[in-house]
Amino acid sequence: MKTLCLLLLFSVSSLAAKPNIVFIFVDNFGNGDLGCFGSKLHRTPNVDRLAAEGTKFTSFYVASGVCTPSRAALMTGCYPRRIGMHISDTGGAVLQPVARKGLNPSETTIAEVLKSAGYATMAIGKWHLGDQPAFLPTRQGFDDFFGIPYSDDMTKDKKPDIWPDLPLMRGEKVIEAPADRDHLVKRCTEEAVRFIEQHAASPFFLYLPHTMPGSTAHPFSSENFRGKSANGDYGDSVEELDWSTGQIMAALQRLKLADNTLVVWTSDNGAVRRTPPQGSNAPYRGFGYDTSEGAMRMPCIMRWPGKIPGGAVNDALCSTMDMLPTFASLAGAALPPHKIDGHDITALLSDAKSTRSPWDEDGFFYYRMQQLQAVRAGDWKLYLPLDGKFKNLSPKREPFPLQLFDVRHDVSEEHEVSAQHPEVVQRLTQLAEKARADLGDVDRPGSGQREAGMVGKAAPLLP
Repeated sequence: MKTLCLLLLFSVSSLAAKPNIVFIFVDNFGNGDLGCFGSKLHRTPNVDRLAAEGTKFTSFYVASGVCTPSRAALMTGCYPRRIGMHISDTGGAVLQPVARKGLNPSETTIAEVLKSAGYATMAIGKWHLGDQPAFLPTRQGFDDFFGIPYSDDMTKDKKPDIWPDLPLMRGEKVIEAPADRDHLVKRCTEEAVRFIEQHAASPFFLYLPHTMPGSTAHPFSSENFRGKSANGDYGDSVEELDWSTGQIMAALQRLKLADNTLVVWTSDNGAVRRTPPQGSNAPYRGFGYDTSEGAMRMPCIMRWPGKIPGGAVNDALCSTMDMLPTFASLAGAALPPHKIDGHDITALLSDAKSTRSPWDEDGFFYYRMQQLQAVRAGDWKLYLPLDGKFKNLSPKREPFPLQLFDVRHDVSEEHEVSAQHPEVVQRLTQLAEKARADLGDVDRPGSGQREAGMVGKAAPLLP
């Protein structure tokens, strides 16, 4: 009996020691859109406070400049090419409604890893990893889901003969169609606070992939924010996302959970090019949807009092792919049985002064759909010489020269230095060739690739 009591006590103690995890993932949002990262247009006091109380990560990357592959990499800790999510079932850059393809249920997601360690799990917002039942969040380790299955701009009016009205879902059921896009951020925030309240006594993982600013030229916001910013619809949306962050942090504080909760705030890819400009990726060059720094180098803040330094800046190279192995380490959970690409960066979280990263040796690879376009290791980013380079949302290819930049010290890539550093060019070229062998390239399969999920026939999600 005494032994049993000690085991139970140890079990309860271990459970209490596991941090709650809140991962906030905004949509098409640039580095220069936050006050704490340099914005003069947007009022973001809540995210700025998060940065003041946590660490800003300034060499933090997503694995793709577009939505579906970026989200697939976060969920699995794998390059999109490894798991077949680098391209849609119709050859496009992202999944569209009524797609036959989705994240293979045989892959292991962050939610499944944390669920195995006793976590309650919920996804709230934009999923975009497959809209067929086999691919929904509730089949990928999440206890529940509230949100939309793909981008908010994929609406019936664009393809009335193929696409249904934009569905708002709870679990696996459509509860509203078309979804009220003006109030998605507000309603998702309310759901997030409710989830936190319901699971205050046990460890939880809240995945909040917000639907905004989204892919439309005119992002949506509720009446409390509409017309209130200095940057039109885009700025209104940014400021409502900041409000949402404040609501979540207030709930954590009120429930006395803030000190044992790791909060991560970042974006799925950079702000996209608009005329006139809306979002900003400053000081990085380029826009969302390609392999530029602006597309893939994200604003990232992590807060965990006592574990992650407050008011610090960390410039070590890290990625959304690192989240799965890092969260597994923090939760005491086992890693997936198959190969992943991310690294456990637990040690980096508390060491803001170090710029050394596991990626410096392995190399970090920038893929655009099926094409390898660049590689980074340490300070250096090498744009590979390409006979034809995939551009933006079109498979149109244009020639592209070899270029080398010191993206740690020359973050705006103003000085091309390949002639001065032939040894760096050689090393990064060798890393690129290693990636081609493992992950593949245009017209070249990789030995380490796995199949995405596929259904025989896709049906629209309807109420």
